[in-house]
Amino acid sequence: MPGDGFLLLDSTTVARGRRADWLAGELRAAIARGALPTGARLPASRVLADELGFARNTVAEAYRRLAEEALVVPRVGVGTVVAAASTLSERAADPRATGGARPARSPRAAESEPIDLAAGLPELSAFPRAAWLRAEHEVLAEASRRTLGYQHPAGAPALREALAAWLARSRGVVADPDGIVVTSGVTGALALLADALLGEGHESVALEDPGATGNRLILEYWMPRVEPVRVDADGLVVEKLRRSSADVVLVTPAHQYPSGVVLAPERRRELLAWARAGERRLIIEDDYDAEFRYDRRPVRALQPLAPELVAYTSSLSKTLAPALRLGWLVPPPRLVERIVERRWATDLGSPALPQLALARLLDSGALERHLRVMRARHRQRRDAAVASVLTHLPGVRVHGVAAGLHLLLELPDGADDVEVAAAARELGVLVQPLSAQRHRPGPPGLVVHYAAHHPARFEQAIASIARALASATAPAQRPAPHRRGHFPASDGPIGQMDAGN
Repeated sequence: MPGDGFLLLDSTTVARGRRADWLAGELRAAIARGALPTGARLPASRVLADELGFARNTVAEAYRRLAEEALVVPRVGVGTVVAAASTLSERAADPRATGGARPARSPRAAESEPIDLAAGLPELSAFPRAAWLRAEHEVLAEASRRTLGYQHPAGAPALREALAAWLARSRGVVADPDGIVVTSGVTGALALLADALLGEGHESVALEDPGATGNRLILEYWMPRVEPVRVDADGLVVEKLRRSSADVVLVTPAHQYPSGVVLAPERRRELLAWARAGERRLIIEDDYDAEFRYDRRPVRALQPLAPELVAYTSSLSKTLAPALRLGWLVPPPRLVERIVERRWATDLGSPALPQLALARLLDSGALERHLRVMRARHRQRRDAAVASVLTHLPGVRVHGVAAGLHLLLELPDGADDVEVAAAARELGVLVQPLSAQRHRPGPPGLVVHYAAHHPARFEQAIASIARALASATAPAQRPAPHRRGHFPASDGPIGQMDAGN
């Protein structure tokens, strides 16, 4: 009966909906107190499920969570074993055994194992390895001599056809397969666009302020001038854009990075009117995390409203993994030929086999099924992240909660976000200060990416940030800095270098 077997676990009083949480907690505590030493083998999920009276999937979920925390490791032919001691840290500690508080992180551990909230990553442990390997196997099994030869520099035709259908279905994007260029992420798309724009005689491009640092850096590399344009609660301030010298602007209209606001309908109309008023004006739409919406309906892409004025780009960096280096660009018809020529002259195009594997995932519906799972999982992590902030940083306002993979934390008046980020780094947490992503003075804030971290590890990081904020805003510090600018309002009910690279 439950309670007579492994670790004398008693599951008789555990509510059905809390079983995975309970089991993961019990195993975590057993590892922390040494009842499950390094190298100890956990029962097979089927065996432990039978013993506890649980579904096998419940035990498998608990094991998965411990694996995410590096507390256990699945080994082929052996089973799931407790990880080596060097991988264990205070995140494994049982709060009951430490008086309710987690042990302090030593400076040495902080240097060797920082918790990186600065990198805009999805939950990489959930990458659909089996589906991807199956797609690659099918591609190789059916590959002809033509498949293994040189592909079109714009991308494999099979992928461009699959992307045209998927983008129309998921984002409303108007794109003929011949008008899609497969790129090395959004970074590759921006480099191709910059070359084409220089060829048209453009010397300046406008960017949102605040905005994605990675996008700014790549455009600064290519373009003679980059001009910041303020963002407020309705998105890009088009009136400010009109006063700039730029005929090209990069925007993130569906989920502005990093504020999280949506470009308001009236601003969309103003932006398109601005583009139509110039002979060669262009809007670059970075749709970097459009797949992840939690508390609102999906926001339609801007490109369908004026395909001749908008260059649409996105990638797999937030959908699957940045390491794939696969993205796509839908430029206006006037730029397609020059962009394809540039791709040919640069490297003949992207590797074909990953393109064909992605085409299989799109055609089979496997990618969309994966995204449905990830939306639910990322929403759970979002909820846990907001709860951690409200617990440890009660005076901080949270923005951008309704979508995406990051939060913007508005710090109290007088805080210096650069100092807070530096203090957090000393405590082993990497975080982006908002001031590093804006050109003009404005309210202090921190951009934190939560999707790649287990909620317990994220909460540990937020607790460290709370200590960093307290030390950086001690009473003996300098007077509050002068502040200008507007902080966009929160877009949800819960009051990176990059966007889509």
